[in-house]
Amino acid sequence: MNIDLPLILTLAVLITGGIWLFDWLVLSKPRKRALAALDAEYSDARLQEPKERERYRLARDQVEQEPTLIEYSKSFFPVLLLVFVLRSFIAEPFQIPSGSMEPTLEIGDFILVNKFTYGLRLPVINRKVIPVNDPERGDVMVFFPPHQPDIYFIKRVIGIPGDVVEYNNHQLTINGEPVVESSEELLPGAGPQVRQVTEQLGDTEFSVYKNLTPGSFSREGRWTVPEGYYFMMGDNRDSSHDSRGWGMVSEDAIVGKAFAIWMHWDSLFSLPSFERVGRIR
Repeated sequence: MNIDLPLILTLAVLITGGIWLFDWLVLSKPRKRALAALDAEYSDARLQEPKERERYRLARDQVEQEPTLIEYSKSFFPVLLLVFVLRSFIAEPFQIPSGSMEPTLEIGDFILVNKFTYGLRLPVINRKVIPVNDPERGDVMVFFPPHQPDIYFIKRVIGIPGDVVEYNNHQLTINGEPVVESSEELLPGAGPQVRQVTEQLGDTEFSVYKNLTPGSFSREGRWTVPEGYYFMMGDNRDSSHDSRGWGMVSEDAIVGKAFAIWMHWDSLFSLPSFERVGRIR
């Protein structure tokens, strides 16, 4: 079962904030009247006596005592609101669960995703309310894929609206222009032989993995990207389930742009590492 964290956080902010507001507008008024009556009862002369001061203090503490629910709501609401604003409109952390974006992102990488690069969106419904920039070829983007609209995916933007994308025997072609490979290296390993090559889309240069023998999604394909959609591919070209299989990603399904690795943690029983900290290319 998938946990909808944005929905849970939104509800937590609304509930705690609503309780705080209701207390301020309604429930706090009897307490304020009781405090005013207590202050009127204890004159300055009466408070000169130590025993009277102690009685006044105890009585005031009792009158000011808030119900537990209100006390907790007031304590948690500012923290939840801060997390909500940061996570919804500025940056959100994610952990990489698969190797589909290797070598750029490895399993266990913890990344930060910029939530405003592609425009400010309302939490939960993900509707854009303030446009900023559009995704560009080469961006590493987090989104909801059409076949699993409640699970976060991360891939690289290959085609933007209007592009014609072709991928035949590992040769990527965009609008009739082949994307040139460079810096080829054969990787050692016991499984399928893999070569690491460098590609460039626009100003973005990055490394990708390609098996010596192209997989089923790498042999032949041609796609035209419609308006409002994007064509996504993983950097681990033969170990990535992406737009070659399940189609284009809608503008409404965009979450944000991945821009940095801030930690790597292989498993619960290993120590976190910061050797991979840096900008995502």
